[in-house]
Amino acid sequence: MIAILVTYILLVLLFNNYVEPFIIITSIPFGAVGAVLGHLLMQSNFTLQSMIGLLALAGIVVNNGLVLIVTINSYLKKGYNINEALVESSKRRLRPILLTSLTTFIGLIPILSETSHQAAFLIPMVISIAFGLLYSTIITLALVPALFKIFEDFGLRNTKQEIN
Repeated sequence: MIAILVTYILLVLLFNNYVEPFIIITSIPFGAVGAVLGHLLMQSNFTLQSMIGLLALAGIVVNNGLVLIVTINSYLKKGYNINEALVESSKRRLRPILLTSLTTFIGLIPILSETSHQAAFLIPMVISIAFGLLYSTIITLALVPALFKIFEDFGLRNTKQEIN
C-alpha cells in the first residue's frame, strides 16, 4: 500500500495534477487479480515471493499506463480533440504495449515450466508477474482511455497543464 502511495505521489509531481496518476494507478488491482487467477490456474500457493512479484508487476503496469497517458497528452497538445487523441494514442501504443507484455510473458515461460528444486522458490513470483501482466495489459488498454474520457467529460481532468 505504501508503494502505491509513493508511486501516486511521484506521478502527481510528474503530471502536475491528481487525476491522471489516479487513472494509471487504477490498473494495479487488475494486475493483482491476474496474479491470483494465475496462481489458481497453476495450482500454486500464494507466498511471500508472490507478493514480491506483485510489487514488480505494479511497476510494469504503471509503465504501461504511463506510456498511454503521455501519448494521449501529446496528441491533446498537438490540437487533437479528446476523442481523436484517445483513438490515435491507443492505436499508436497498442503494438508496443502488447509486444513488451507478450515478450515478457514468453520470456518467463521457461521459469514457469521449471521443475528443479533450485527454481521452486522463484515460480510463485514469476506466476504473479506473468499472469498479472497478461491480465492487466488487456485491462489497461481499455480502462485507461475509458477513464480518461470519463474524467474529461465530467470536467475533472486538468486540461491545461502548467510547466514549471
